[in-house]
Amino acid sequence: MMINFIEKSKTILFDLLGKSEKSSDEELLNDIDAVRFVVLDTETTGFDYTTDRILCIGAIVLQNNTIPINGSFEVYIQQEHYDQATAKIHGILKEFVIDRPTELEALQQFLDFLGDSIIIAHHTIFDITMINKALERNGLPELKNKTLDTAVLYKKTLLVSNLLERKENYSLDELADKFDISKKDRHTAMGDAYITAIAFLKILNKLRERKEITLRQLFK
Repeated sequence: MMINFIEKSKTILFDLLGKSEKSSDEELLNDIDAVRFVVLDTETTGFDYTTDRILCIGAIVLQNNTIPINGSFEVYIQQEHYDQATAKIHGILKEFVIDRPTELEALQQFLDFLGDSIIIAHHTIFDITMINKALERNGLPELKNKTLDTAVLYKKTLLVSNLLERKENYSLDELADKFDISKKDRHTAMGDAYITAIAFLKILNKLRERKEITLRQLFK
């Protein structure tokens, strides 16, 4: 009885979200090239989920192994909180962009661009948590999109051997060096989103060298 109750509750929850468990599973069976991915990065005042704020969101559409010319999004957000130490990294100053939308306006623009796409980021948990905290502050629901992390996916390309040292974590700089990706615009939201998008395509190519890869396998 308890199992039936749980399953029934799950079905109700999916119905409320406008989805079913079946349709969610079917999404993972789609051909990777047919899926609309949105690769994103955020520049923030720091790394504290509670006190720090998003200064900029950069995002790029990735579909059918290409980045459409009009498939990008960038917004600088009006914020009062700035940190001198992190400003040296991302270079975003209070006076950098005069006309900046409020956090709520920027989030609404981003959500319109994102839609129900699968999100790709490097160390996804940080960007998604920062965005969700901003959504919460503005009375909006958390993101429900599926997510992929290039830091995790990259490890799938590595050989398993006792002779090779396998790190727990790989930085975006390491992936850029490994795949010979230019770091010219590193530490800008759009620049890092672009590096992440190219790294994702390189990872897919590596995985496909071994066997045909499906979307479902990427989430395992």
